[in-house]
Amino acid sequence: MGKTSDLTAVQKTIIDTLHKEGKTQKVIAKEAGCSQSSVSKHINRQAKGRKKCGRKKCTSSRDNRTLQRIVSTNPFKNVGEIHKEWTAAGVSASRTTTRRLMKDMGFRCRIPCVKPLLNMKQRKKRLAWAKDKKDWTDAEWSKVMFSDESKFCISFGNQGPRVWRKSGEAQNPRCMRSSVKFPPSVMVWGAMSSAGVGPLCFLRSRVNAAVYQEVLEHFMLPAADQLYGDADFTFQQDLAPAHSAKTTSTWFKDHGIPVLDWPANSPDLNPIENLWGIVKRRMQYARPNNAEELKTTIRATWALITPEQCHRLIESMPRRITAVIEAKGAPTKY
Repeated sequence: MGKTSDLTAVQKTIIDTLHKEGKTQKVIAKEAGCSQSSVSKHINRQAKGRKKCGRKKCTSSRDNRTLQRIVSTNPFKNVGEIHKEWTAAGVSASRTTTRRLMKDMGFRCRIPCVKPLLNMKQRKKRLAWAKDKKDWTDAEWSKVMFSDESKFCISFGNQGPRVWRKSGEAQNPRCMRSSVKFPPSVMVWGAMSSAGVGPLCFLRSRVNAAVYQEVLEHFMLPAADQLYGDADFTFQQDLAPAHSAKTTSTWFKDHGIPVLDWPANSPDLNPIENLWGIVKRRMQYARPNNAEELKTTIRATWALITPEQCHRLIESMPRRITAVIEAKGAPTKY
């Protein structure tokens, strides 16, 4: 062991400490568990204040700030476009250097989160709604039944598994994943509360007011009996045309079910959206061959949702509302 680069941080600390105490290099080498030449080289390097050898950086701090500004200004550009713009600013660096510096700056290439596009009027209504509900307790939110529809496809796009393969096996059928232009899909309606989830409804046709009222009659009411029994509850739904139709409002009045006022275009406030995400992530590696197998997989995955998971999601409502208030009505991370 003759190279100081082979010394561990602990060994270097021991050498420095014993050297300051005036110990001989022979004693220090024995205590640190290394050769005497390694001790000598480390002590000499420390005394001369030599820095680590290496190639000089090809970019200055100013160049790096320019790169960071380019990435921050338009984060959706790829590395090639960023490198082209950076070199056009007078920087001489390779594409590999560009990628490495971006990584050193903390930038990572990720799939972007999707948030609803809100106009100013919708933001003001969301903010007013959040301020009105900011004092609601967990007990009050536990009396709300949240509902929503979600689309499930046989193909889950980029969320599928990766494949281990050798060079030249890209076109090997064993290493390829099948895809179709218009994969079979199903639309599902579901409901949840802090007590758990209700039965799912697979929608066969376009949802209009009449179809939606059938869903309420045959799936929402049984879910309410299952989750609340004889206790009172408030129903939540978004502002889809079938939900806000006059005949649907009449249906709720006839059945004596209060409906929670809800701001438009606000999936980030609905905890069942997170529940759909949990179900889809669990189905990530499932490979149904047709729509019926897809439905079976969805039912089985939905049945694994526990009341504890639902309760935790319902408990997040105060935090969601606080986030909306702090964002002044803008979309939040939820």
